[in-house]
Amino acid sequence: MEFHYQDPFPILKDDTQYRKLSSEYLKVEYLGGREILTIDPRALELLAEQALADVSFMLRPSHLQKLRNIIDDPEATDNDRFVAYNLLQNAAVAVEGALPSCQDTGTAICVAKKGENVYTGANDAEWISRGIYNTYQTRNLRYSQIVPLTMFEEKNSGSNLPAQIDIYATKGEEYKFLFLAKGGGSANKTFLYQKTKSLLNDASLEAFIRERIMDLGTAACPPYHLALVIGGTSAEANLAAVKKASAGYYDHLPTEGNMGGQAFRDLEWEKRVQQICQESSIGAQFGGKYLTHDVRVIRLPRHAASCPVGMGVSCSADRNIKGFINREGIFLEQLETDPKKYLPEIPPHLEEAVSIDLNQPMPDILAELSKYPIKTRLSLNGTLIVARDIAHAKIKELLDSGKPMPEYFKNHPIYYAGPAKTPDGMASGSFGPTTAGRMDVYVDEFQSHGGSMIMLAKGNRSKDVTNACAIGGPAAILAKENIKSVEVVDFEELGMEAVRKIEIENFPAFIISDDKGNDFFESIAH
Repeated sequence: MEFHYQDPFPILKDDTQYRKLSSEYLKVEYLGGREILTIDPRALELLAEQALADVSFMLRPSHLQKLRNIIDDPEATDNDRFVAYNLLQNAAVAVEGALPSCQDTGTAICVAKKGENVYTGANDAEWISRGIYNTYQTRNLRYSQIVPLTMFEEKNSGSNLPAQIDIYATKGEEYKFLFLAKGGGSANKTFLYQKTKSLLNDASLEAFIRERIMDLGTAACPPYHLALVIGGTSAEANLAAVKKASAGYYDHLPTEGNMGGQAFRDLEWEKRVQQICQESSIGAQFGGKYLTHDVRVIRLPRHAASCPVGMGVSCSADRNIKGFINREGIFLEQLETDPKKYLPEIPPHLEEAVSIDLNQPMPDILAELSKYPIKTRLSLNGTLIVARDIAHAKIKELLDSGKPMPEYFKNHPIYYAGPAKTPDGMASGSFGPTTAGRMDVYVDEFQSHGGSMIMLAKGNRSKDVTNACAIGGPAAILAKENIKSVEVVDFEELGMEAVRKIEIENFPAFIISDDKGNDFFESIAH
């Protein structure tokens, strides 16, 4: 066979709508008889700064339209419509630029392709990092990056750096970029399965997908944009494709393979996997049809002895944005500036939520919640204690040293969350829930000391954990409309991980696990 080079991921077109940021910082020079696009590295700083700012407060029009489609779908459940409507309301608040769409403002990621005729004369990753740094310093975003000082000692970096920056070489004189802000919830729902040729038949693949879809759950805030990648020259190549596919980066791949091994989308399997997701009944967090907005299934070449399969999602905070630099200027994908237009004139009809007063003794709150079945929609009013991973570890250290459980952990429900920065004049920054499962290891011991009797979070729990579960996703609207005050009560040195006491009003939640052993996720699994 003669040599033939195949672009592994031949993107056939780009129909993205872009806006021009600037024509500065660019000039065309001649070197060795060819034209070179010389880019002042300040252009990289500008592009990265604006990209992370835009993607933290705005969403793609296509994503918002899919939320509206849920509301208009007669087959959607009330829970599906409730979540979709809340997420559209959240987008309408976030676009104002004070409260980011999600409190977990994410790990900043930049994937770039630098043409051979592009010259910066600088460490590009440093200048991209500068832009990311500027945004996280000046906007109401959360610092989520934890850096290790020793194997076990860690500290928040205080800047949300380091970022993940991957720069590839390609031909031409354009510099292309994909920026992502990837929160912990959706990042943790990235899976690699090392399979073999035995998977590659109709029945085995469908059975595998039906089983593995249940791994997703709701901890990453559905409805999802789901990516399933089958094959890959290595495990890392597979997972890199998963991340880009979930961000819509590979939407315009070919739809058939060739002898060069080009990546392609399998449209038939995309429809089948979407149907499987609908039949799972997980829905848009609390039962229904809309676990996923859409599915991308991508097939890659593989080593004869291997068949990596990767699965990942972009969550309801679909924070992906493209950009490019060429001789015409610096360009950034245009996100939606008017999400209100996707809201229906009349909100979807929903049964009235059950109001729960949290400012009463814990036994009384538990007795009231015990009256209602799983999937009951709640409206919470009163006091919550906010604590997440490090705070739980600190409290366990207290118990291990023989000290008592703090009274606040016994007297109030515990909300697993960590807020973004508080805008001037507001009671709170964006303040949605974090993933529940990470705190499961503490629950038995804490409950034996009278704490963690009621927990609010997102996603499924281990079998023996009972909780009432808040909606994942609408962090901005919770901050604006439902959280009335925030006070740090312990471990102030932990920053966003500190223990807080918050006062809430009409805070939306669902009962997901109860005190009788009933669990929503267990019920749909069977």
